[in-house]
Formats: sequence, C-alpha cells, structure tokens
Amino acid sequence: MIKRDDFMAKRKFFSISATHIILFSFLLVILLGSSLLSLPFSTKSGEPVAYIDALFTATTATCVTGLVTLPTVSTWSFFGQAVILILIQIGGLGTITVITGFMIAMQKRIGMNERQLIQAAFNLDTMNGLVRFVKKVIFGTFLIEGIGALLYMTVFIPEFGLQGIWISVFNSVSAFCNAGIDIVAENSLCNYATNPLINTVTSILIILGGLGFIVWWDVLRVCKDFKRQNFRCFERLTLHSKIVLTSTTFLIFAGAFFLLLFEYHNPLTMGNASFFDKLQIALFQSVTTRTAGFATVPQENLTDSSALLCLILMLIGGSPVGTAGGIKTVTFTVLTATALATIRNKRDVSLFRRNLAKEAIYKTVAVFITFSFIVLISSFLLSAVTDAEMLDIFYETVSATATVGLTRNLTFSLNIWGKLIIITTMYFGRVGPMSLAIALNVKQETVNIIKNPTENITVG
Repeated sequence: MIKRDDFMAKRKFFSISATHIILFSFLLVILLGSSLLSLPFSTKSGEPVAYIDALFTATTATCVTGLVTLPTVSTWSFFGQAVILILIQIGGLGTITVITGFMIAMQKRIGMNERQLIQAAFNLDTMNGLVRFVKKVIFGTFLIEGIGALLYMTVFIPEFGLQGIWISVFNSVSAFCNAGIDIVAENSLCNYATNPLINTVTSILIILGGLGFIVWWDVLRVCKDFKRQNFRCFERLTLHSKIVLTSTTFLIFAGAFFLLLFEYHNPLTMGNASFFDKLQIALFQSVTTRTAGFATVPQENLTDSSALLCLILMLIGGSPVGTAGGIKTVTFTVLTATALATIRNKRDVSLFRRNLAKEAIYKTVAVFITFSFIVLISSFLLSAVTDAEMLDIFYETVSATATVGLTRNLTFSLNIWGKLIIITTMYFGRVGPMSLAIALNVKQETVNIIKNPTENITVG
C-alpha cells in the first residue's frame, strides 16, 4: 500500500512537471530565437533590430501566430528567415514532438517519462503506440509540406527565379503550421487574391494542418476498408473525427457565404472582381481566418459585419491535436450542443447518436472561459496604451489569442507596451489552453467520500 501511494504521488508530481516542461520549452525556444534574430546578420541591412521586435518575431513564429511588427520579406536576411522558419516548424509540431523526433533519429530509447510527455503534449487518452504516432506525425507533416512546396514552385519559380524555391518552402511550412508568415510581399498574399493555384494550395495546407493529426489517421484507417464498408465510411469514423470534419466544413462554407454577402459590393475588397474571383476571395478569407493569418485582402478594408464574423471564426479556430489555435471546433460544437440540449430540457448532450461525457462538457466550458478571459484582459490593457478603434483592438487581441495573425493594420503601430501585451497574449494563447487541457486530462486518483450538500440556484 505504501509503494502504491508513493507511485501515485510520483505520477501526480510528474503530471504537474509535464505541464511546466511544455510551458518552459516554448519559452526557451522563444528566447533562443529572439537572441538569434537580434544579431546583426539576421537582417538584410546588417543593423540589429530592437530586441523587442526580435522577441515579438520569435514569439509570433514559435506560437505560429503571424502578427509582425516588421515586414518579414524586407527586414530579415536569409539567416533570419531560416531562424523564423525553424521556429514556425517547432511551434507547429510542438517542442516535445521535435525533441522526440531527434531522439528517434539518433536511435535513443524513448523512456516512460518521455512517453508521458508525448501523451501530455498531444492530450491523448492512451500511451499505446506513442512513438509510432510521433513518427507518423513527423513523416506526414514533411510529406504534405513537401508537396505544397512543389506546387508553390510552379508559380514562384517563374516569378522569382531560384529564390522561388526558398519562398515556396517557407510558405508551405508556414501555411501547414497555420503561422501566416510569408516572404512573398509586405502585403501578404494580396497580389495573389485571384490566383486559383495559390488560393487552393494555401487553403488545403491550412485545412490539413488545422484538422488535427488524429483525424488524419482515422480517415486513412477508414479509407483502407472503403469497399468492405459499402461506402459507409463516415459512420466508421470516431465521434471526434465526425465532429471535426462536419464543423470544419460548416464553418468554411458558412463563413464564405456570409463574407460573400457582406463584401459583394465593397470596392475595397471584392466589389470590382468577377463572381468566380469573389468566390475565391470569400473562401480564402473564411479558411485563413481560422488561425492561418495569410491575407488576400487588407483586413482594415472589411466591412464591420465581416470583421465581426471574422472575430467569431478566429475565436473558434481549428481542431485539437493539430497546428491551429482558437478554442477549437470540438469545443465550439460541444458548447453549442450543450446549449441546445439545455434549451430543450434534455438530460444528456448527444452528437451523432452518442452521449457526451460530462467531463468533456466541463473541459469545453473551462477552455472557453480561459480564452475569453485572455481576450478580455488583453483588450483592456491594449486599449489603455493605444488610441486605436475598439474593433481594431478586439481584432488584434482575438487574433493573438487564437494564434491567427490577421490585423486591421494595428500591429505595425504598436508602442513598446502594446508589443509586450501582444507578446504575452500570443504566448498564453498558444500554451495557456494547452496547459489547461493537460491539467484537466489528469485523472483524479482519490475520491472524496464526504461530499458537500447540493443546493439549487436560479440561472438566467
């Protein structure tokens, strides 16, 4: 009994340590990246940038956000851009995944402590096959990024020559990791707003990165037995995959529909474009708003209705165990289902003929409140140090919290206090909900026999 108690105490201690390790590993990568970016040869001019801007850039890259205080294409040298790209890749995969990948490459043994870290980093319910899972994640990531880079080259090499190879690789990694940082132009991808290939490749990379790794494997699992299942593949998917795929599809097309409606006659965005080009612009905006950060239209030119819609899409973000941010599609779907069940006076919350566990509902509420708290505090502080419009401030803070990277032209004008606020917001937006999810995933080992009495209250 004493040995079991000691073992449980160690497990509880390690669970706390796993959260701290992930938090500090991100912070360590940011500090290391900012030190490299503050060196003179990291810039094209040969003059070192202010450390606050190097810190901001390292944070936005590691947190795969995309907000920048200095134009990436004209500020950073090849070395500086390479540092940013490495930070994006580490941020997209996660520090624990990258470290594990190096250990696997060097044929080092993955011990129990490392396996528990992997489980915590991906918020998985099982420890079975964790090393194989990491291998598949790394291989799948590089494969998709490589294909994306090759497709980009068909456009960028004819336009930029051999430099187009580097641009293609950089953009592919940035798009898949949902970072939104590019080295094409200072106005992001606005010059390619009506280019079908750039729109399609970028959107697919964003979506694949945002779906989450566990959805990939679930879809591939089902597709292997496509014929044997009598084409009823969707029913064979796990509940998680069903929620992710349906909510992602709904948000993309619903967002595109309303953006097309709100911006149809706006000459500053798509008013003068053909109908096909308007569809391209609306679809891309709907996709990129959910944590990618690339822009094909200036965000400050959007109507207020579109900006409010984008705020909602940014807050929702992508899906769990992927490269995207936000409260996640699963959280949004579960909250919506819970509200509908409550309105209908139902005891259980159901999705796809499956009742949801109470613990899952509690977690979604906790994640949503955490996100809302970060956004509100950040907005309050930013409004105190800048005289920008409130809509622009909310756009900035929601974008930073959800690691999106879109701005209504506010980031470049931030003072030092504003930069510090957004740096902190990006960091907590990336690791805060992740740490909360890990903490909530730790199972309680003790059960309280004595419970507090229950009493009803009036709500609403």
